[in-house]
Amino acid sequence: ALTPLGDPPLFLGFLHGVPFFWTFVVWKEMLFTAGAVLGAYLLFDLYWWRREDALLRARPAAPGEPIRVEGWHNVFFLGGVLAAVILSGTVHLGEVTMLGVAQQVQNLVRDAILLLMLAASWRTTPRRVREENQFTWEPIKEVAILFAGIFATIIPVLAMLRVGEGGALAFVIRVVREPAHFFWASGILSSFLDNAPTYLTFLSTALGRLYPGVAEREAIPRLIAENHAFLQAIATGSVFMGANTYIGNAPNFMVKSIAEEAGVPMPSFFGYILRYSLPVLIPVFALVTLVFFA
Repeated sequence: ALTPLGDPPLFLGFLHGVPFFWTFVVWKEMLFTAGAVLGAYLLFDLYWWRREDALLRARPAAPGEPIRVEGWHNVFFLGGVLAAVILSGTVHLGEVTMLGVAQQVQNLVRDAILLLMLAASWRTTPRRVREENQFTWEPIKEVAILFAGIFATIIPVLAMLRVGEGGALAFVIRVVREPAHFFWASGILSSFLDNAPTYLTFLSTALGRLYPGVAEREAIPRLIAENHAFLQAIATGSVFMGANTYIGNAPNFMVKSIAEEAGVPMPSFFGYILRYSLPVLIPVFALVTLVFFA
């Protein structure tokens, strides 16, 4: 949540003119939220640990292999990924038209570098390392198929939101007035739509309400200087509440798929919401609202 490299909504904000390091201003919200969630996890862990048999708890852990790291050369490729992402938001190389769609040249360069880093890592890393890590493409393919469907189906919803008060979802736009409203509106929609386009939608809503008729590149610096609480609320709501469901953020579903492939039982879609989001995350977000956005 602290840089555009950490989550897609912040990266899109960076591409639209939000300074790269501005997102560090949400460190208090992140520290508060992470501390509360980790505290809840510790309580759950202590509860189940105390229910274990005393002899089982006292049994020494079996000796294992020392920790070792292989594939250090991939750090170079990871650096290439980070450089490509930063490049696309700081350098402007013009536009080209492809199949009737205007494309930013720097974005095409970024994607080419990402594919090059992927191919180089795959080619130079021994197969044995991937096998020992139990790496497979199945979770990635599953997430790609699922989110392709999600992106296709959320286009009408996002289009209605972008129309603003003249669209079918005007009631949503009308009630969103204060930072706390933006926090919850962007967060709830990010839980069930993808959080990246939801972030942009509410950023556009805030700019249109506070700086009507002002160009985006001029309005965003003014928003940061004069009404930064709105941008903080949109950023934290979109990023934090993407954790409310498996589909709020692509890595959520990927972790579920990886865990299931490794034989770890995972809750269902609604099971996750009922067992973790509603009793743990929503109360934490309510506290975030009271502390930072009330």
